[in-house]
Amino acid sequence: MMRRPKSLDSIAASIQPLEASTTGNIDNRQPSKEVLELWRSADAVCFDVDSTVCVDEGIDELAEFCGAGKAVAEWTARAMGGSVPFEEALSARLSLFKPSLAQVQNFLNKRPPRISPGIEELVKKLKARNTDVYLISGGFRQMINPVASILGIPQENIFANQLLFGSSGEFLGFDANEPTSRSGGKATAVQQIRKVKGYKALVMIGDGATDLEARKPGGANLFICYAGVQHRESVAAKANWLVFSFTDLITALE
Repeated sequence: MMRRPKSLDSIAASIQPLEASTTGNIDNRQPSKEVLELWRSADAVCFDVDSTVCVDEGIDELAEFCGAGKAVAEWTARAMGGSVPFEEALSARLSLFKPSLAQVQNFLNKRPPRISPGIEELVKKLKARNTDVYLISGGFRQMINPVASILGIPQENIFANQLLFGSSGEFLGFDANEPTSRSGGKATAVQQIRKVKGYKALVMIGDGATDLEARKPGGANLFICYAGVQHRESVAAKANWLVFSFTDLITALE
């Protein structure tokens, strides 16, 4: 049985100054003792999905399948870099191709999820340590459910957006009530999880600005930037720990 540190609050407080760093001069590829201790003692880990758990951006892949790949990918890059509000980028991207229910189902049948190397082993290790695992995504439940199934993550541990369709399967939009449909939504979702579950130490892992936002009081104690698919330097510079392979995180648990 793993041994939790006596004061997770003091450990979390000791690493918070890194959040304010914008210089990029900190060598965060080598985690500090405090970061490692918090990672090993986390009782919950939240993963971004696109370009983290999976090797591509789901909405970009769906758009490409529907014939609007390039234009949508440009919006995705802007949203993940934090240069436009997430809800604006989400609405703009969907309006470019308006996927029907039939198109989404066809896409899922022909394009099964492509999982990042090492993620299955990492999730298994976390679960073996009684660490709860969540998927927090600005993507869509219809496309994330198969990913969760592969990783053995229950539906109630998924926080994501929902595409809406009419009675004939026509595209209507997305559910704006989901917290992940707007800027700061992942932070809101993580805060909700922590409040309900009472976790002492929670870690957020992702590649984008929306993932970084989750590290705040009442939210994630630690932000680990996974740059194995997309290396967004402005985000990576502010991470508590920068990794390019999930192997680093697996090894740190052993």
